[in-house]
Amino acid sequence: MSYVFSAPAAASVAITGIAERFPVHRIYCVGRNYEEHAKEMGQTGREPPFFFMKPADAVLAADPGQAVDMPYPTLTANLHHEVELVVAIGTGGSNIRAEDAHHYIYGYAVGLDMTRRDLQNDMKKQGRPWCIGKGFEHSAPIGAITPATGLPDVTSADIALLVNGSPRQRSSVSKLIWNIAETIEQLSAAWTLQPGDLIFTGTPEGVGAVVRGDVLHATVDGLEPLKVRIV
Repeated sequence: MSYVFSAPAAASVAITGIAERFPVHRIYCVGRNYEEHAKEMGQTGREPPFFFMKPADAVLAADPGQAVDMPYPTLTANLHHEVELVVAIGTGGSNIRAEDAHHYIYGYAVGLDMTRRDLQNDMKKQGRPWCIGKGFEHSAPIGAITPATGLPDVTSADIALLVNGSPRQRSSVSKLIWNIAETIEQLSAAWTLQPGDLIFTGTPEGVGAVVRGDVLHATVDGLEPLKVRIV
């Protein structure tokens, strides 16, 4: 097959322990999926899950043990961090039952849903889509994926973010409003999941702004940590 110009390289993420990489198909994100974060965003209760997407090439992938540089994005003066557990899908399917969801998971990673909060809030006020606040270049930093095979249960793992060595976010994956299996069930009812999909499962409370020169250190117990420099 020929193209009118060179096709872009596929976005991909490193995998711990092997040289092969995980090709990214789509990036799905779950909104307001920790109760305390929902409260700081002005919401309460267990509302039905909602989703938004980032383009696959928003991925900013860090190799194991390596930091990555994230350019401070244009048009914003209020860039926020949101640390998240990321689920990597290895087997496709639709209408997946929660009790079967684990069969579709390839592995897990630590991610950051970087957000141009001022632009997002402006779009919310106008009742317009807020892709501009979420789906920009380099807005999905992610650490290496740890395969699920042999990995201890992540559903109660601690999740945390340090900025310049100071704690910003700390919680437990057990506090997800919609857990991993439920999220996959809901998501696969709306879209057919494909191998290569990434699911950013939501962020705990403590989101806040970062500036050029800040160093972010994101962790989920048992997974490869993620270190990002804002440049």
